[in-house]
Amino acid sequence: MNTEQMDHLKGIHLAPYIQVATSLIGKSRAGGGNMFRHQLDTMAILIDYKYFDSVLLKASIVHDLLEDIPEFSHNTFLSIDFESHDVYSLVQEVSRRHGEAKIDFLTRVRETGSPKAKILKVADRISNVITLGFVNNLGFVERYINETEKYLLPLAAEVNKDMLTELSDLVNSRRKYLEDFRQFGSKQ
Repeated sequence: MNTEQMDHLKGIHLAPYIQVATSLIGKSRAGGGNMFRHQLDTMAILIDYKYFDSVLLKASIVHDLLEDIPEFSHNTFLSIDFESHDVYSLVQEVSRRHGEAKIDFLTRVRETGSPKAKILKVADRISNVITLGFVNNLGFVERYINETEKYLLPLAAEVNKDMLTELSDLVNSRRKYLEDFRQFGSKQ
């Protein structure tokens, strides 16, 4: 990381968002792991791809909060700091609405999402697909990979070609896992 990149991160106060995200500790994920660590993994992916926008990074830390803790007070959220309204709006963009089908949600993000929402959704999906390597429910893995190919690869192609490459490689890796498992009955 160069000096300019470090300077971008110096002024971003992430601790209050990390504290809020601790509400997700203990929430398990269908893809494995827990929700708190997933939030931080998503932020790390964004930094790895040199995204240093403070609103984007803060939103990544709490991006699943509204879906996974629906009773969380939006007033508490909005009082975190001077950017919390923008962070909250971004989190709303990448959150499924009550009763919204997953396909409709992914289509909405792709067709009407802001550039930040699209970047965040791709980083989120990279984190999710990485953890699929630890999931033993083959039907879930296959459905998730199919969904990623159909909805997220086109989104990744739109926002960042390097993220597209990583996500494509992850999809291919998980497809190979499925093929190997079906052929040999276990991971190779």
